[in-house]
Amino acid sequence: MHSQQAPSALAPLRGPVFRMLWLAWFAANLTMAMNDVAAAWLMTSLSDSALLVALVQAASTLPMLLFGIPSGALADIADRRRVFAGTQLWVTLIAIALWALASSETLSPASLLVLTFANGIGLAMRWPVFAAIVPDIVPASELSAAVGLNGIAINLSRILGPVIAGALLAGVGSSYVFLANVLLSIAAFIQVMRWRSPERESALPGERFFIAMRVGIKHVAQSPLMWTTNVRIFLFFLQATSLTALLPLIGRSLHAGGPRAFTTLLAAMGAGAIICVLALPRLRAVLGRDGLVFWGTCIHALASVLVVAAPTLWLATPAMVVAGMAWIGTANSLTVTAQMALPNWVRARGMSIFQMAAMAGMAAGATLWGYVASVTTVTAAIVAAAIAGPLSMYLSHRFGGRQVQEEDLRPATMVNSAPPPAIDIEKDAGPVVVAIEYLIDPQRSAEFKAVMRETRRARLRQGALSWNLFRDTAEPERYVESFSYDNWIEHQRLFERFTAADLALRERRLAFHAGSEPPRIRRYLADAWNR
Repeated sequence: MHSQQAPSALAPLRGPVFRMLWLAWFAANLTMAMNDVAAAWLMTSLSDSALLVALVQAASTLPMLLFGIPSGALADIADRRRVFAGTQLWVTLIAIALWALASSETLSPASLLVLTFANGIGLAMRWPVFAAIVPDIVPASELSAAVGLNGIAINLSRILGPVIAGALLAGVGSSYVFLANVLLSIAAFIQVMRWRSPERESALPGERFFIAMRVGIKHVAQSPLMWTTNVRIFLFFLQATSLTALLPLIGRSLHAGGPRAFTTLLAAMGAGAIICVLALPRLRAVLGRDGLVFWGTCIHALASVLVVAAPTLWLATPAMVVAGMAWIGTANSLTVTAQMALPNWVRARGMSIFQMAAMAGMAAGATLWGYVASVTTVTAAIVAAAIAGPLSMYLSHRFGGRQVQEEDLRPATMVNSAPPPAIDIEKDAGPVVVAIEYLIDPQRSAEFKAVMRETRRARLRQGALSWNLFRDTAEPERYVESFSYDNWIEHQRLFERFTAADLALRERRLAFHAGSEPPRIRRYLADAWNR
């Protein structure tokens, strides 16, 4: 099966919509790569502090921790074209500010970190919306290929970005890097504005912003697969960021001491990532996703040590290629797992939390290993990270259990067997409580409770506020499942969020019911005086 998929690695680019947005995505990532290179190198000129140099990357990634969930909620409930275009306008304004300050030679370490942080806000707002767009514009059979192409866009920008930025840094100065970013951001903005996002198909009004955020958090918290994936992406980037955060110092101190050494190493890492993307179908067939994650972590750690131990740039460069291959192999496997673990209606929110876990690892790793380097040496910090990374990933696999099975998240039709409302109900009326009565053979109660534990997670993932299972003290065979929603509309969303996995779970639940009639369903609405 994997050999048949390999020739279709570029298939999504045949679609005009994906091709247009991919070019915009590539341009957006190119501006980010160029900005990161210029900012990191400029900081080495403004300060000789290893911690300040490492904080450039921390400032670039930290906004995802602060804005990740709001951006995911916005991408799920708003016009995605406007959100995507708005991020491009934002980074254009930041690039203009950086260009103006760099040109006038008034940029300080503090202002550089502040503007890098502001530029990171654009990344925080952009990534979840693009992650949500892709499944809407490519067939399901091409989703893995599309994710791989997005990885190529990111890593191709890591090659061209450092090359372009390095040439400008060496030739005309950092201010022209920021000016180039202005032009690229405008081009990406125009591409995005040419796209017309599909209208949402729902008879219900849009979700409220804060409720949407809470539902997204609860969905991920109640998904064992997403929980495991988020822990693993955090642990990987906690280790892997040691290399990229300290790379300016590695390039300056260990390998020829110029911007070309720094950008050469970055470009080598991007080249390795592209090579790996093209080989991923075969690697995944041999190792599986779990194997790619574990061995990718180990190989990246070993390659990082080789980079700092190499006596010359030309020996360090192949090690950076291997590090890039391990980086994208691990990150791509975890990204595809996260994509497959999320239904369409909550995908942007779920992917924003996934990206938050990655960015948390990056920010924590940049700060931690930057501090270690400042009190010891850069080499010691890289070696410490190389030991900690594989060890923590092994422990997560050892004690985190086996890989949780992916669920069938195709939309399914749920028959609403509850009696129709006998009163007029306003859409915002609530809270709403649903009660379902089951008659269970006492000898099967333990099995029933095990299925109801799965049911609890499913109800909460679908947006329920709370869930409980009660047993009748007078009739021990009678159980009552109770779950609640903010209001009537949020309860109605249940029927739009039902998946094939939910349908299969419902059938397992109903198989325990021993009554001659189906389980009785009652819905209760808080009376006006109680609201």
